[in-house]
Amino acid sequence: MNVLIDLGLLFGKIGLVAVGGVIALIPEIQRDVVEVHGWMDVHTFATLFTIAQAVPGPNLLLVTLIGWYMDGAMGAFVATTALVLPPAILAYVLGQTWQRLRGKSWLKPVQAGLNAVTIGLIASAGILLIRASAVSPVAIILSVGTVVVLMRTKLHPMWLLAGGAALGAIGLV
Repeated sequence: MNVLIDLGLLFGKIGLVAVGGVIALIPEIQRDVVEVHGWMDVHTFATLFTIAQAVPGPNLLLVTLIGWYMDGAMGAFVATTALVLPPAILAYVLGQTWQRLRGKSWLKPVQAGLNAVTIGLIASAGILLIRASAVSPVAIILSVGTVVVLMRTKLHPMWLLAGGAALGAIGLV
């Protein structure tokens, strides 16, 4: 029961600051579940993240998988509900307020600031995941190469994911 309470408190807190969605909070989630609580090591976290990204669905599947890893179906339910419910209520209240304030001159700079924070959080998540997957020189080259290809081309990320899986299958990563 204590694990369920810890999961609920952790993901309830994280959900309230999820500017940009769960993907922007990967560093904070990783810090909490790996370093603060010691629930798993960094490689297990990276594996759960990879599984969550490989299946269709929202990025919050990572939180569901962490809950499942910690306490099965009940852990998955508590973690997911704690992540989704508080910000859903907050979004509703803020949406109503945002509509009332529509047209105010100070609203555009606030929105621009939130956009910048979101981009920074997502970039830090990417850096954290590259560091976690840096298990060999080939893995580092693959990670950096993937970022470069995605930034310079319109190649679908699934092709890069398939390439990384193939390199892993033949033992190069």
